[in-house]
Amino acid sequence: MALVKYNPLRELRTMQEQMNRLLNLSWNHDISGEDTREGIWQPAVDIYETEDSIVIKAEVPDVDQKDIDVRIEDNTLILKGERKHENQVKKENYHRIERYFGSFQRSFSLPATIDQEKVEATCDKGVLNIILPKKEDTKPKQINIAVK
Repeated sequence: MALVKYNPLRELRTMQEQMNRLLNLSWNHDISGEDTREGIWQPAVDIYETEDSIVIKAEVPDVDQKDIDVRIEDNTLILKGERKHENQVKKENYHRIERYFGSFQRSFSLPATIDQEKVEATCDKGVLNIILPKKEDTKPKQINIAVK
């Protein structure tokens, strides 16, 4: 039998995840019991930093690029969009609908080190890549040590 170190935060995280699931279940159903998944989803994102920039990758499958709006307002990156439900198949012909549809919005506070004039966004295979380059004066600089 392996010994496991007690971590009280793990239990709190588990409880929070369970509460979030319960709240999501209650918000996804209206009084009649039908799913109302319109407008309650947010694309998952990965955020990482390189030497030259901060990169945000957002999953936006089945979202047309013309339905995505990326802007910066008051040092906040705002990502808005909408995934539309295809009406080619009648609702009564579906056996299960698990994907979320409707509009979404995500906001990210930007550090002062970002050069807002050089931000780039591309979309490939359902992944939106936003590259936030760092200002030249904030990049780390190597200082050579002279040996005497």
